[in-house]
This record gives sequence, structure tokens and C-alpha cells, in this order.
Amino acid sequence: MTDPLAPLTSLPGVAEAGEEAREALGRAHRHRTNLRGWPASAAEAALRAARASSVLDGGPLQFTAEDTDRDPVLAGALRVAEALEGGAGALIGVWQRAPLQAIARLHSLAAADLVGDDALGRPRADIDVGRRLELLADLATGGTRVPATVLAAVAHGELLTLAPFGSADGVVARAVSRLITMASGLDPHGLGVPEMHWMRRSGDYAAAARGFASGTPAGLTAWLVLSNEALHAGAREALSIAVGQSADQPPAK
Repeated sequence: MTDPLAPLTSLPGVAEAGEEAREALGRAHRHRTNLRGWPASAAEAALRAARASSVLDGGPLQFTAEDTDRDPVLAGALRVAEALEGGAGALIGVWQRAPLQAIARLHSLAAADLVGDDALGRPRADIDVGRRLELLADLATGGTRVPATVLAAVAHGELLTLAPFGSADGVVARAVSRLITMASGLDPHGLGVPEMHWMRRSGDYAAAARGFASGTPAGLTAWLVLSNEALHAGAREALSIAVGQSADQPPAK
């Protein structure tokens, strides 16, 4: 069968950017601090990812303990981060068997303080939404053999621009991208923080998302390259976390 995503790997700069991201994430995982101390690094990465993702959906720029209770977007992003932290064993299994259930679970966590219980995990009643979610699920369960860097970007872009739930769609989209990088082994412990790059370049992020939605070669290229640049930048963030964790450890006696 023809792989529907295969042409994306031939777009200019996509393969190169993906390989650079993969190598950078590998270096982060091989850092001496992360060989055994990766759980602490993963916890910090999850916290930074939640903060950045919530900002992109309108959460507070300043992160305090009080904001966790008062801001529903940030609270939802933190719940999602906790579910994904360190490898997300349970959610990875659900994603690999039934991606739509995993997406629904992420929405239930992200939007718990935004909508009523009857709307949690329930996509909008729209034929096009249902069809496109089913296509995404087919891709996630063996319908494509493209690198995880491409699949994560496509799933992210599709959920972000489709907005299937009408609430917390950005947090869910970025969480699914993170879930794919972990489930595929690209970033198994979730040490990278690409969300920081998207937050810092929020204007470019929004413009690239519109390009993805357009479906044009130029628009798809811009989105895929930006996504891979974010993975690369997220790997640098992971290294900075590892260095900080190492500095906090007492010297060996």
C-alpha cells in the first residue's frame, strides 16, 4: 500500500532537520546525568513543557503555585504533563492500541476545568472531524512508516488546526506530539522540551500551523521544519536541565 505521508519526507530540509533532532535527543539521553538520574530530568522537562504549552493556549506567563489552582488552562496542562512524565507507560500502551482513546484521555485531563463532564473526551459532532480523527488513528497504528519526527509533526498539526474538541485543543495536540516521540523511542523518557521553542516563537508557530492547514507544499514544509527545529531546541533544553541536575548533586566522597 502507498504510504500517504511518504512524500513529506522528500520536502526540502525535512529529512535533514529530522535527523539533526534525532541526534540531539540522543545526546541528551546519553548525558551522564540522564543515564541513571533521568527521572528527575523528566520531571523538570514535564513541568517546563506544561508551562509553555499552557501559555500558548492563554495560560499565565508567570508560573506560581497559586496559578496551578486558579488558572484552568495551566491546571489542565499540568495534569497532562503528569500523565506523560517519564515515559507514560499506560498512555503509550493505549496510544499503540487505540489512539483515539489516548487522545480522549488527554482531553479529559486538559479540559477538566474548562468544560462540563459530558464534553470531556468527546470530539465535536462533525462528520469531517470524525473522518480525520479516524485517518490519524490509522496512521498511528501502522498506516505509515515515516520517521517519528514526521508523524509527531503531522499529528500535532492536524489536532491543532482541526480543533476537534473546541477546548484545550492546543494542549492536547502538543501532548500527542510528545506522546509519539516517547512511544516511538525517539525521546523515550520525555526529556526534550520542544514546547519551549514553540512558546518563544509563538508567532511563527501560529503562522506555520496555518501553512499546515493550507496543505500546500510550502506550508507543509514550513510546519515540518519548524517542528523538527523545536525537537532540536527541546533537546538543548534537556541538556541544560541535565547540567543543572548535575550541579545540584553533592560531590562524590
